Order: sequence, then C-alpha cells, then structure tokens
Amino acid sequence: MKLRQNHRIVLLVLLVSGILCASALAADTIKVGVLHSLSGTMAISETTLKDTMLMLVDEQNKKGGLLGKKLEAVVVDPASNWPLFAEKARELIEKQKVAAVFGCWTSVSRKSVLPVFEELNSLLFYPVQYEGEESSKNVFYTGAAPNQQAIPAVDYLMGLGVKRWVLAGTDYVYPRTTNKILEAYLKSKGVSEKDIMINYTPFGHSDWQSIVSEIKKFGAAGKKTAVVSTINGDANVPFYKELGNQGVSADAIPVVAFSVGEEELSGIDTKPLVGHLAAWNYFMSVDDEINDSFIAAWHKFIKNDKRVTNDPMEAHYIGFNMWVKAVEKAGTTDATAVQEAIIGIAVPNLSGGYSAMMPNHHITKPVLIGEIQADGQFQTVWQTKGLVVGDEWSDYLDGSKDLISDWRSPLACGNFNVKTGKCSGKK
Repeated sequence: MKLRQNHRIVLLVLLVSGILCASALAADTIKVGVLHSLSGTMAISETTLKDTMLMLVDEQNKKGGLLGKKLEAVVVDPASNWPLFAEKARELIEKQKVAAVFGCWTSVSRKSVLPVFEELNSLLFYPVQYEGEESSKNVFYTGAAPNQQAIPAVDYLMGLGVKRWVLAGTDYVYPRTTNKILEAYLKSKGVSEKDIMINYTPFGHSDWQSIVSEIKKFGAAGKKTAVVSTINGDANVPFYKELGNQGVSADAIPVVAFSVGEEELSGIDTKPLVGHLAAWNYFMSVDDEINDSFIAAWHKFIKNDKRVTNDPMEAHYIGFNMWVKAVEKAGTTDATAVQEAIIGIAVPNLSGGYSAMMPNHHITKPVLIGEIQADGQFQTVWQTKGLVVGDEWSDYLDGSKDLISDWRSPLACGNFNVKTGKCSGKK
C-alpha cells in the first residue's frame, strides 16, 4: 500500500515538473502567428508567404532571436474560407498567445479578421495590395494602396495611348472598390462611360472563352484598349491561357495585372504572354545586392533554386523587420507599445532603398511596372523616381477625399475629416 502511494507521489511530481518545464519553455519563446491559406483557391499565392515567414523567423533566431528569446512560428490554415480566417485568428491570439500575426491575402479575409484583432488588441501585418478605404490601429498595411499600384499603372497605359478600358476582376471587395476608384479616376481624365467595360467573375473561375471574346470585341472599336486585371488566385491560370489561345497579344490589347506575380506565372506557359504587364512594388529581377542576397537565402532555405520570389514576399520581409525593430525599440511585444514604437521606423526594402512606416499605418514604396518575359520573369519598363506614401483614403471618391489617418497621439484617428475637424468613426 505504501509502495503504491509513493508511486503516485512520484507520478504527481513528474507531472507537475513537466507542466512547469512546458511553461518555462513557452515563456522563453515569442510566438508569431502565420495566417495564410495552404489549401483552396488562394493556396497558389499564399503557401509561398507561409514559407517566407518560416524563413524570416529562422533567420531572426540565427541572429539571437528577439529580446533574448527565440521566435516560434505558429502556422494555421484558413483554407481560403473567409469566415474560417476569423476563427483561426482568434485561435492564434487567444489560445496560442502570439505576439503578432502575419497573414491574409484577399481583402475579404482581412475584413473577416479585422474585428477580432480590434477586439483583442492584437497586431496584423497585411502583405498584399488592397483597395484602400481603411485604416485600423491594429493593422499595418505593407502591401500597396491604389495610389502605389493601380493609379500609376493606368497613368502608364494612358501614356501609351490607351483610350478604352476593361476593368476585369474577381467578385469581392478588393476588385470592386479598386475598380470604383479607377472608374472615377478615368472619368476625371475625360474617359467616357462607353469606353469603360467592367466584368466580375467568382473565385476559381475557369471558363474564360466567352469573356475573352467579349474583351476582343470591345477592343475592336478603333481605339487602343487595355485590360486592368484584379483577377485573384488560381483563376489567373486559365485566364492567361485563354488569352494565349485567342491570340490576345500585348501589342493588340495589353493586360496589366495587380495580382499576378512570379509565383502565379511559374505554372503557366508564358511565351504567348510576353509583353503583358504587372504593376508591383518589387520584382524578382530587381538588380540590387540586397535582392540578390534575399533570393540566395530563399533558395537555400526552400532547397529549390527554381522557386521564385515576389512582391508580397517582400512586403512580409519589410513588415517582419519593422515589427522586430519596433519590439526592440519598445522593449516588449505588448501590442499598444509596438503600435506607438513602429511609426517612423524605416527598414531596407529589396530595391536598394528604405521603406518607412507612416502614421496612417501604410508604408513608403517604389512603384514598378514590368513586362512578362518568356522565362516567367518581369522586365521593369517604368518606375517612380522615389518612394510613394501609401494613401489610405482615395482622393477620387466622395466621402473619402476629405479623410486622413493618423494613429499618433493625440489624434489617434483612422478617419479624421479635415473639413469638419472630427474623427468620423471609432478610434
């Protein structure tokens, strides 16, 4: 009887010791959430961003970690399911106790998680171009706003003599809002409504034959025509294949894309697409030592020299390094302290310059337009002379053009109306 009692005591001691050891181990690490779709229609784009975050965490740990602790990446798969993004975000924050989350691609996924981050006062670093019309104290927008991608792309095409415009997008908030901004911008430049064609298709759309035929017909009216594409995810593969099938060349009807980069092109025969365009803030082909080092580190980490890099990867690179610098500056991972510390922090981008976090939680970036090459890379044909500050509220939409965002104290407002002098929404 006494032996059995001693045995129970030993088991209890071992159990308590294990719990204490696990707690001590958890206390010695800083968890970083990775919220990207690894399955479903957006996996073609987002899986690489998960891998990018694993590489960045690994590299930071090799530098000694952060605040004397190792970083631990916690990966979840919201599976291209927009409501599931919110559920997974809550799991990362409440259950996993992550210090910050890096993730989302589509705006509908970001809109899904936004209330969770604001409720729990956690931090989201969002790495993809988006439609603007938003500024949250809990989100840092490291992808492009419309004035850092869409507007410059249209200006470039206008310079080539384009008079008719096809605005083709996936049917959700980013394409619809971006096209609303572009339609207003085009009309402000004297483009008539009959010279603008707008088309939306669902996620994963695969039958593009009739739509591409309509685009060809629209472009046969005697005016130079271009397609501005906000098509997202794996629908781009059959779209570009159908362009090639129907002989829609860049000389006849150029396509400029905002959601197609090197990763999406890696699975397509790009020879029929040579000369079509994309507008981003980074291309893998950028000629700079820091970019060469990043590509080499990526290939070494991923163990595949054929894997490409792309713009959202650079956005994660910038956002992660900004977060690290802000945590070091604040001396803590506390969300409120990091929010205050990160404004004004500048870190290297992959084009040879520095990007800074502005008071509106958007960053400064160069704008590049590239032509698709036969090898699936882009040749830069135009870029801004300097960096462009991300504009959270469009200058071309009523109700937005009078708003600014500034998250510094004492204003701390994401939608301050400069005419009324009031914060027109919640802080």
